[in-house]
Amino acid sequence: MKIVGLVLIVIGIVALAYQGLTYTTRETVLDIGPLHATADKSHTIPLPPVLGVVALVAGAGLLVMSGRSR
Repeated sequence: MKIVGLVLIVIGIVALAYQGLTYTTRETVLDIGPLHATADKSHTIPLPPVLGVVALVAGAGLLVMSGRSR
């Protein structure tokens, strides 16, 4: 349970710091015979700050509960 708690805390910190995941895809813009043109397009998946806070609280709760179970 400690490992899961630490992972949740790290995910929460990353979610609060970056507030979104960005990735890039390559799309074909022009394809006429031997002439090809592509463009890179970036996409963003937003992560709300509430998600980071919930992950931090859940991770801290798991760490506290695993410490008390002994």
